[in-house]
This record gives sequence, structure tokens and C-alpha cells, in this order.
Amino acid sequence: MKSLIIAIDGPSGAGKSTLGVMLARALNLLYIDTGSMYRAVALAVMESSINSNDDLAVGSLAARVDIDLAGDPEALKVTLEGRDVTDEIRSDEVTEMSSIVSAIPQVRRAMVQRQRELGRRGAVMNGRDIGTVVFPDADIKFFLTAVPQERAERRFNEERAQDTNANFEETFADMAERDRRDETRADSPLKVADDAIVIDSTGLSIDEVFAKMMAAVQEKSGGMPPS
Repeated sequence: MKSLIIAIDGPSGAGKSTLGVMLARALNLLYIDTGSMYRAVALAVMESSINSNDDLAVGSLAARVDIDLAGDPEALKVTLEGRDVTDEIRSDEVTEMSSIVSAIPQVRRAMVQRQRELGRRGAVMNGRDIGTVVFPDADIKFFLTAVPQERAERRFNEERAQDTNANFEETFADMAERDRRDETRADSPLKVADDAIVIDSTGLSIDEVFAKMMAAVQEKSGGMPPS
């Protein structure tokens, strides 16, 4: 049986990363967190002399920097020009910058090309345009969502675990702004693919959502997970 390409799209705080890791581990597939790739571009911009408002310069940088993902799904290592930046790209500053650079068409095109190269051997990929742009012919497409209040609470709990001064109102506002950018950008906006399986995780545990996703995978692959 050929390796599957599984696309997981959805807004911030929908559980894409956690569930993507769980699926990749269960199915023995490469896990590709596309958000980490955009974060790496953001870090590269921050470390350069490039103005983040210069779309052409940022796009050119994204096309030439070396970004790679490797390792176990639960310990995915992100490298930028051969340097491990896994922890660095999780800072608030990089998060904010990644939201800006990911809306630049030239950046998205550069990252889409790399994501396709990485995913052709079979992978679980999560992002915001995987099923619509990166792999429109993916074997299985999921779109995860939840009500904004619950998504913000999940993100706030993650932030509070790292910073006791985290503020829910700020988290909610930041998430709402990111949703707006994702949904209204001209290039590859966040939307549900026509053939995606939509799962609203509001009020559901991670294990309950995972069970729904695994059931869909098994149905699509003839009743048994791929080897």
C-alpha cells in the first residue's frame, strides 16, 4: 500500500499540531508542521537587515534559505541554515512576525514548493492551505475547527505554562487578528477544501478527535492503516 498524504488544515488553536503528531506516529509517516517553516522564515527575516514590509526581499530570502524538518513527530527538529532553531521559533516575536510574512505571496509560493518536495514520500501535513493549495490531491483532508473562545483558551493555557504573566484577553485578540489575516489574505486564504472532512472539536477531548480521524483514515485505506 502506498504511503498516504494526509492534509490537516484549520485556524489557530484547533489542535492541528497535537493531532498531526498523533496521526504521524500512529501511521509511521513523516510529520510536517508547515507553521514551523513559516516561523523559520520569520526568524531569518528578523536576523537579517531586510524590512519585513518589503515583500520582494522577504520572498527572495524565503526562496533561498535552507529550512529542514527532521526527527520523530513528537520531537520534530527545525533547522535554519543547518542551525537548530526549534526553540527559538516559538517566541512571541517570531510568532507575530510569522503571521506577517506568511501572508506574502512570494513566501507562500516558496514554502509550498518545499512542502511538496518533503511530502511526496507520504506525510501528515498541517497548516492552513494544505488541502486547498499544497496538496489538493491529498489522499485524506481534514479541517479542524472549534469556537473562538475554546481555541483561545487552549492557546492561553499553552502560553501560561511558559509565562505566568500571559493574559487571556491579549491571547484572544492576537488569535482573532491572526484568523482575520489567514482568512482574508489574497494568496492561499484559509478555507475548507470541498472534499475535506470537517471536525468541530468544541467540547471534545484530543483522544475523541483522534479517534474520529483514525476512523476516517481506516475507512479511506480499506479498513486498515497503512504500513
